[in-house]
Amino acid sequence: MIENKVVIITGASSGIGEATAKLLAKQGAQLVLAARREDRLKTLQQEIEQLGGKAVYQVTDVTDASQVDALAKLAQDTFGSVDVLVNNAGLMPLSKLNKNKQDEWNTMVDVNIKGVLYGIGAVLPYMREQKRGHIINISSVAGHDVMPSSAVYSGTKFAVRAITEGLRKEESVENNIRATIISPGAVDTELKDHITDEEIKQGIGDLKAMDADAIARAIAYAVNEPDDVAVNEILIRPTAQQ
Repeated sequence: MIENKVVIITGASSGIGEATAKLLAKQGAQLVLAARREDRLKTLQQEIEQLGGKAVYQVTDVTDASQVDALAKLAQDTFGSVDVLVNNAGLMPLSKLNKNKQDEWNTMVDVNIKGVLYGIGAVLPYMREQKRGHIINISSVAGHDVMPSSAVYSGTKFAVRAITEGLRKEESVENNIRATIISPGAVDTELKDHITDEEIKQGIGDLKAMDADAIARAIAYAVNEPDDVAVNEILIRPTAQQ
C-alpha cells in the first residue's frame, strides 16, 4: 500500500516527478522531493501540504553523489525510513552523432546513468537494513528502440534497464527490495526543451504526447502492490505512437 510510505522523488520540480508527487501525496505517501530548482520544489511542497499531505524538499544535483546521499539521509531523519526511490531525473538532448555534441553526451551520461546509480547507492544501505524497499527507475521507449538522433540517449536508457535488472537479481530475494523499470513513450514534459537541434526538436513536437499523469498512475500501481509482488517493468506509450 502507498499510505505512509516514505517516497523520494528526483526530478520532482516538473513533469513526471511533479505529477507523481501529487498523486502519491493524495494516496497518503510521505514525500521527499528533489530537484535543482528550489522555487519549484517549494511551490510543490506547499501545494501538497495544502491538500493535507506531507512533504519535505532538498535542492539536489543528482550528478553529485554526496548530495544524493544527503537526500536519502533527509528521508530517514525526517520520516524514519526509506521505502521508495523514484529515480526520475533525466535529460534528452537528442542529436545525430555527426553533430559531435560531446558536452550533451557527457551530461546525459552523468544525469541519466550516474544519477540513477548514485540514487541506488544512497538508498540501498537503508533498504537492506530494514529488509524491504522499492527502487523505481525511469527508462524510456528509447531504451527499447533506437531511432536516428537517439543513439546516446537510448544508450543511457538501455543502461538504466540493465542496471535495474541487475539490482533486481542482487537484492530482491535476499533483501526483499523490489525493482521496477518504467519506460515511457512521448510525454508532455520539459524533456524536449533540452534539444538544441531545431529540426529534431520540431519533429518531436509534432508527436501527440501523453500527459505526465499517465506515468504517475503507472508508478502508483507498482508502488501499491503488496511487498510480495514486484512489478518489474512497464512500457507505456501514446496509442498513436509507433
